[in-house]
Amino acid sequence: MRVVASFASVAMLMWFGLVPSHAEKRVALVIGNSTYAKVPALPNPANDAGAVAALLTNAGFDVVETKTNLDVSSLRRALRDFTGAVRDADVAVVFYAGHGIEMNGTNYLVPVDAVLERDIDVEDEAVSLDRVSQIIEPAKRLRVVIIDACRDNPFASGMKRTIGTRSVGRGLAKVDVTTADTLVAFAAKAGSTAADGNGSNSPYTMALLRHLVTPGLDVRLALGRVRDQVLESTGGRQEPFVYGSLGGAEISLVPARKAESTPVSPASGDQAAQIWADAKETKSSVVLEEFIKRFGDSFYASLARARWEELTKGQSAEVPSPPQAPASANPSASGSNVAALRSAPASPSVPTNDVPVRFKEVLTSGPMPVNGHSLEQLIAGIPIFPPIDGLEESVWKKQCNSCHNWNQKTLCEQGMTYVKNPKSALRVSHPYGGPEKVAMMQWAKTGCQ
Repeated sequence: MRVVASFASVAMLMWFGLVPSHAEKRVALVIGNSTYAKVPALPNPANDAGAVAALLTNAGFDVVETKTNLDVSSLRRALRDFTGAVRDADVAVVFYAGHGIEMNGTNYLVPVDAVLERDIDVEDEAVSLDRVSQIIEPAKRLRVVIIDACRDNPFASGMKRTIGTRSVGRGLAKVDVTTADTLVAFAAKAGSTAADGNGSNSPYTMALLRHLVTPGLDVRLALGRVRDQVLESTGGRQEPFVYGSLGGAEISLVPARKAESTPVSPASGDQAAQIWADAKETKSSVVLEEFIKRFGDSFYASLARARWEELTKGQSAEVPSPPQAPASANPSASGSNVAALRSAPASPSVPTNDVPVRFKEVLTSGPMPVNGHSLEQLIAGIPIFPPIDGLEESVWKKQCNSCHNWNQKTLCEQGMTYVKNPKSALRVSHPYGGPEKVAMMQWAKTGCQ
């Protein structure tokens, strides 16, 4: 029976140990314009660009070029330079956050140095959306342009009209996509405006971060889920819209993942965090043993050992101690490399070989929304889990700073308490889940910088 259970647990963990299987080249250009010279700055576009860039990088994109606060010459150069990456790409994505303007039915991206005193200045001082579509046309399989630039246009009110027939629209105009396998996604449908948001990201970008790179999810369905979330979060005031069409085959930005049938190389902290989230409540000691074999040198393996000890407490003395990390990093090493512990394992600690965490720097590991945001941003964001199971959303789903007066000092003190007893800390629910606590512990271990 133990042999059968062992095979079952190995299959379970292999299912959790998901890896993408694809050979496509995927490239992205991500732009965020916040610091406008002639109109009030937009708080979020630079943050949105950083978060989307981190999302695509962690999703395995081969090239992710990130640009912020571009003047007109820099914006044109960024698009021109991106053609080199697109030339042999299968999938190309352009994300732009900032101001946009519609002039006489044509949409333009507005650089940070734009003045736009007269309507005839738009062609000289801004970059048309048609140019963006032209840049990504060589991509062989899928082209996606995502525009979070439908904010109310502050240039329009002071712009002098030189030609009576030229119109300046509210928001952006609808587009006719003439290239096959191309989608153009707007944060708000034609003629309407989008919110910049009160948090660290716009409502549209927040929804993109949650749905866009769901493995195996057709990009049309992903953008449909983005629409639904934005409609809900804005009380129906903002409705994203997608133009263009694709063929009958499913196309996703991130391929579906599949269970590996052969041993894999040592896993990353992201994989361990994801799998531990599913396995931490298991009552099978065999599953925990297999987890420890697979992630034996990680922080989560220490938690698995503690869980294993709880489950086996009071059982026969013949029950072996949980395995240590394999002595060899060779992924093909046999089970004989896993030695039974004769004594209790050492207390878990936060890994010391990770990149130090900084309070204001974007985190690049763990699931969204932890991944793509800094600790500073998270403490002012909106929780995704209740701090206590069963608590009604009306009580907890609000800005974090409405519940706690978090700042760098108080958060550091909290992180230090987690470091002192990481086993206990990870057992308690957290509004952002376990990865937030792990990030806080890593940050506290490096001095709360």
